[in-house]
Amino acid sequence: MAPTFVDAEIASQPGVWREAAALAGTVHGLPRTGERVALVGCGTSWFVAMSAAVVREQAGHGTTDAFAGSEFPRGRRYDRVVAISRSGTTTEVVELLGALEGTPTTLVTAVPDSPAAALADDVVALPFADERSVVQTRFATSTLSLLRAAAGHDVEAVAADGEKALAVDLDGLPAADQCTFLGRGWCVGLAQEAALKTREAGQFWAEAYPAMDYRHGPVAIAQPGRLVWSLGPAPEGLAGEVERTGATFVQHDLDPQAGLVVAQRFAVAVAVARGLDPDHPRSLTRSVILA
Repeated sequence: MAPTFVDAEIASQPGVWREAAALAGTVHGLPRTGERVALVGCGTSWFVAMSAAVVREQAGHGTTDAFAGSEFPRGRRYDRVVAISRSGTTTEVVELLGALEGTPTTLVTAVPDSPAAALADDVVALPFADERSVVQTRFATSTLSLLRAAAGHDVEAVAADGEKALAVDLDGLPAADQCTFLGRGWCVGLAQEAALKTREAGQFWAEAYPAMDYRHGPVAIAQPGRLVWSLGPAPEGLAGEVERTGATFVQHDLDPQAGLVVAQRFAVAVAVARGLDPDHPRSLTRSVILA
């Protein structure tokens, strides 16, 4: 199969991460230290919100919650709501921004001239991270890079690991028949996103859990031919427990965001191995716009 759009977009990530991080101190509308903030999105953008919320709280910048766009608690008070939408057309995000009154709102998007942008008080535009593919990769990770940089993370080091991630040998991993992704703290959202990528691109059985919770039931499906993949450090002893089931434990010595790049490549490789086109996943469109 010829190279896909998503292959090129995955490979471009270290560069666009640097570009996104450089905006962190220059754009208006990112949360200020001490603000009570909600991050909202749908699908991949929700998982980015989950990770970024933990990053911000751990940095001591203030209470930060994350919600799927449809599940935002309308009666709860926040100092700012930050919505994430690649296209700026996602129905739940557009409806939420239109309904919020009296709460400052910011939209992070790849398309600044969009319905959601017209409703937000502030727009942070990342057009350089936009994608042709239905499956999101670089817009999501660039948004996370922006928000990590705003929280004080060294994104240059992350980008350097991202370059290493592009060269990691997948070493037969796409031949597995199932994968469970795990993470702790801000990496729980990354694990959810890795599982979503493999479901979207490869029509592949993939799950995700907080790593400590994996023992509480999900480990029952571990067996030979299946993967348990940790994004970030795994709990002590878990690798050995997984290996005793016959499953393969996977972990890379990379920043977890760079580790997600390896998982993205895995998802595309699974699709190709199954004869699928990862640029045109079944039943999916670039944006969910409801009647």
